[in-house]
Amino acid sequence: MSQDAHPPAPARRRDSAATRAAILKAARETFTQRGYDGAGLREIANAAGADTRLIGRYFGSKEGLFAEVVDLAYEKSMMMTPEHNAEAARTLLTGEGGAQADGLLLTLRSASNPRAAAIMRDSIERNYQRRLADALPGTDTTGRSAVLIAICAGVLLNRLLLGHTALNGPDTERLVPYLHAALDAVAKVPQSADDEK
Repeated sequence: MSQDAHPPAPARRRDSAATRAAILKAARETFTQRGYDGAGLREIANAAGADTRLIGRYFGSKEGLFAEVVDLAYEKSMMMTPEHNAEAARTLLTGEGGAQADGLLLTLRSASNPRAAAIMRDSIERNYQRRLADALPGTDTTGRSAVLIAICAGVLLNRLLLGHTALNGPDTERLVPYLHAALDAVAKVPQSADDEK
């Protein structure tokens, strides 16, 4: 062996956790940009620098990958309980909304596919809605948590995606008390007819 010859490079160590994370990151970006139907597994694998077969190994299928992306996208959802509603209203109306906007885009661009819609609905109901319902006082907490989530989604849709002028002006802060009151109207225990007398 000559002195100029280089020893063979050591085999690249496989890091399944890093590969899995790279696939999830690429999938989240691709599903957000193209929606469920427009995203291809080969495109996701190429963006992650991984072999397409690894998606099957780590996630089972495109549906399995999408379900994990959805769970991650909805993971840091805000609590809209009486003690948190002032902060929630302020965040909804004045927050930066980068991750929230991405979650909305993912939802809107994928909702036309019935299977993707079912995956997203299941994730919301199983995770976010259940956590919120468990934290609300009173009765009918599942229904009330669903209404709170719908209010949240509507505000974010109009502010971040449609760019509604009144929700994006320099004086948006003045609207916070109104949204706070609307959230509290659903989150607080409704007074019974007997209490109002």
